[in-house]
Amino acid sequence: MTDTISSRSKYSGGPGAGPRPAAALPARGFFARNPSVLWFVLILTLLVLAVTLLSPAFGSGAMSTSFVKTLGKTLCLCLAALAMDIVWGYTGILSLGHMAFFALGGYMIGQWLMYARTQEIVVQALSAEALPPTAGEVAQGVASQIFGVVGGSDMPLIWSFAHSLPLQLAMVVLVPGVLALVFGWLAFRSRVTGVYLSILTQAMTLALALYLFQNDSGLRGNNGLSGLQNLPGMAATSQDLISIWFFWAAAAALVMAYVLLSWVVSGKFGSVIRAIRDDEARVRFLGYPVEGYKLFVFAVTAVICGVAGALYYPQAGIINPAELAPIASIYLAVWVAIGGRGRLYGSVIGAALVSLLSSWFTSGRVPSLPLGFYTIDWVDWWKVLLGLTFVLVTLFAPKGIGGLFDRFQGRRSPDRKGAPLGPDQGSLQEKEAVE
Repeated sequence: MTDTISSRSKYSGGPGAGPRPAAALPARGFFARNPSVLWFVLILTLLVLAVTLLSPAFGSGAMSTSFVKTLGKTLCLCLAALAMDIVWGYTGILSLGHMAFFALGGYMIGQWLMYARTQEIVVQALSAEALPPTAGEVAQGVASQIFGVVGGSDMPLIWSFAHSLPLQLAMVVLVPGVLALVFGWLAFRSRVTGVYLSILTQAMTLALALYLFQNDSGLRGNNGLSGLQNLPGMAATSQDLISIWFFWAAAAALVMAYVLLSWVVSGKFGSVIRAIRDDEARVRFLGYPVEGYKLFVFAVTAVICGVAGALYYPQAGIINPAELAPIASIYLAVWVAIGGRGRLYGSVIGAALVSLLSSWFTSGRVPSLPLGFYTIDWVDWWKVLLGLTFVLVTLFAPKGIGGLFDRFQGRRSPDRKGAPLGPDQGSLQEKEAVE
């Protein structure tokens, strides 16, 4: 009997032990667990090949340069939408200020583009003089050319690094990141959440825009920075070639960000931020540094938006303080909601769809719709259509376009049999399942 018990203890965990655990399943790789990542990379790769073959630079020219730029700018907006989905869809922070970080990234790279291009023009103009120009004369000429439009002739302090591309690229990351860190630290340590945090982010964006509208802000006030499509040292390079370069760069940035963020949200970090979204108090009670997680997400997504802006505005050619208007960040939230927040591919679909439709409706090529008593001009009514779509999606399809993929794959929300969806006694409960 003793031998029998010993053998049971050795192989079965002892008397009264439960059933032996099943053999551990082999761990699956990241791409096996996230097939949507491979699909996304494949679809975007095919898009890049198609655009390249149809572009005027390397292909048949069936696609115009302006449309190549539109597609490149759309990819940049998709990158910003990815960041918005992480901060809102996964962490539950409805930020109405992330397009401010997007515009700041554009301003930082725009400083170098405008300075270097203006320097080339000034040096060429002064080369006709009898004596070669000094460095001081060139610097003064550059300052006069850039700031003469606002009545200035001196280079502001915030342009101290404009002569250096590596330093300005560092500023693309540092300026949005530091601003997000400071703002986030002040807001999150005060436990500001919900609609109050959204109002604060909107107020930050509005204050920054109003400051940049002033001529003495150092960024040319309402005139903004222009001529950004002209790359320094490439005056002889056609816009056909430059447009496809930026399209490639935007596609590469979007792929890298999508893969990286998919990897982040599929692990423990992603589980924690989703828990913060669903029940912040409980996560804090479990001992997790909630404020640290939120601050990290807020700062990293601000940097991603800054990089997206740095790729966007050289294709747009101009940036001014109107790009920081709070309405731009509201549009960003609408894109994510329409695409399906909490799904990275949903945010990309929403941003791409709305951006391309916006370009089409506001281009003037869509025929007006006569109703007899009134004629709908889509240039004016596009925003009404967008707002109506947002309301309908919110009411009838809260999962957005991404929710359609769940239906195709047979995914359903878990049936809790009437169990509470939160820790409070008065929390919302699902209807009891019909037996």
